[in-house]
Amino acid sequence: MRGARTVALKAAIVQFKASTSKQKNLGRILSYIERAAGRGASLCAFPEFMMLYTRASQTPEQLASEAEPVTGEFVSSIAEAARRNRIQVVGSMYETSPRPDRVYDTLFVSDKRGRIISTYRKIHLYDALGFRESDKMAPGSGMAKPVKTAIGRIGMMVCYDLRFPEMSRSLAAAGSEVLVAPSAWVGGYMKKEHWRTLNRTRAIENGCYVIAPDQVGHVYCGHSMAVDPYGKVLLDMKQREGIGYVDVDISKVRETRKALPLLKNRRTDVYPSLRA
Repeated sequence: MRGARTVALKAAIVQFKASTSKQKNLGRILSYIERAAGRGASLCAFPEFMMLYTRASQTPEQLASEAEPVTGEFVSSIAEAARRNRIQVVGSMYETSPRPDRVYDTLFVSDKRGRIISTYRKIHLYDALGFRESDKMAPGSGMAKPVKTAIGRIGMMVCYDLRFPEMSRSLAAAGSEVLVAPSAWVGGYMKKEHWRTLNRTRAIENGCYVIAPDQVGHVYCGHSMAVDPYGKVLLDMKQREGIGYVDVDISKVRETRKALPLLKNRRTDVYPSLRA
């Protein structure tokens, strides 16, 4: 018996240069959602730090004063736009934390009814290569379970999380068919090459799609990407602000994982036996 025929669905990937104004960014975000829906996209994914760009001179307390709860005006406005335009949205925000000088770097997913169906607080803070996100941010305490969306079951990661293969593998093993990794990837020596290599590697080793919207401008490298389960780059937005579109066909995930059964062939019975 043949399997059920699947239909490729369109995902929109937004690349833009966020300003220091939360309200200005929100207006652009709502416009992008409407445009993506108008082009028939089922899901629209935004980059990390879309809420606002924080300069190095901004104090932790100043950033915390801009943060909101997930139930606040920023996310609620985006969820309402998702409902109005009948599209799902993956977005990012600075979420309030119990500390007055720290925020969470949080992703959220709105369904097309305007309901927030999943959130994830970034667990790997970018304390590397001269940056210290932990000076302004608090780490999350766990990963979010894969969540069912129009384009498939998605696992959420943020930027620096891409450098930790344990996370993407755990999300794939838990059922993720698409890894979505909103990012604000800082430029620098070999950083663009790392970005491209890591996104392709996460797709290849897990037999899944990777959708990675990125910030552009300021200190960020752009090059928002989409990669298919075999590692083919479907989209590279280079330095262009705007929306890119990619077709996601979950049957390709099943086909790739059948032909290249990396998840099935793991030796989890052996790996834990190795000791330093």
